[in-house]
Amino acid sequence: QLQLVESGGGLVQPGGSLRLSCAASGSTLDYYNIGWFRQAPGKEREGVSCTSKRGGNTNYADSVKGRFTISRDIAKNTVYLQMNSLKPEDTAVYYCTAAYSCGTIATMLHYAMDLWGEGTPVTVSS
Repeated sequence: QLQLVESGGGLVQPGGSLRLSCAASGSTLDYYNIGWFRQAPGKEREGVSCTSKRGGNTNYADSVKGRFTISRDIAKNTVYLQMNSLKPEDTAVYYCTAAYSCGTIATMLHYAMDLWGEGTPVTVSS
């Protein structure tokens, strides 16, 4: 059974960077589409980025395109989300999960597997 644990969040000033990690156990991440999602206070969970299995396609929400990069380290069985030029509106709890399909950013939550962890909080504030 695939299990995922997010880490790497924290408090950062606007314009700063963080790298989030999604570490897998129980199975090989390369067999799965993996998505990053976030949920800000009082808002619904939304898709941020997704990477298709075996290093296929990647996609990004328009709000993070050009600032965030999703990547895989097969040896470490981990998917990363490199976040640069962070903005206060990026403040949220970030989650990763496997997905039946990356779909589009608008639909990826629909395809997410119920493997949610506790997430890792990101706060962008001066």
